[in-house]
Amino acid sequence: MTPEEVLARLDAPLSLRRRVGYLAVALAGLTGSALISLLWATEPGLPPRTAAAFAVLVAIGLCWAVFGGWAVTRRTSLFAQDRVVAGWLGLGAWLVFTVGAAVITLPRHKLEPSLLAVVLTLGAVAVVNLWAARRARAALLRRRDTLAGAATRDG
Repeated sequence: MTPEEVLARLDAPLSLRRRVGYLAVALAGLTGSALISLLWATEPGLPPRTAAAFAVLVAIGLCWAVFGGWAVTRRTSLFAQDRVVAGWLGLGAWLVFTVGAAVITLPRHKLEPSLLAVVLTLGAVAVVNLWAARRARAALLRRRDTLAGAATRDG
């Protein structure tokens, strides 16, 4: 395979399978936000802590819906940029949810070691996903640049 052929494959837009996957992400985020909003709207007199938690969950769902829509509408190759954005979204959602849950629960309840282990494990998974996405993107960009250099030297 010539460098030009490899570059053409690297510049291809998202596959149908990935587009369907991102469409599912968008619909899941939108559905989750809509259901939480509906519950929030039909329960009058919720405590402020619960309203704040619902607001955060709605915002997280909407972020995933926007991300899915953004990824589906791209007409050019993303070079794993979609994975990096998803990694940052995952890390941000974990951080906001963890801080919010700590603010809501710690004044009233004792911290359980098993719960702390789960929260820290989820945070570690979010960090590792972001790290892997950034590495994959950097590798693809290096490969593209190397191939583009080879194509200009050969052409």
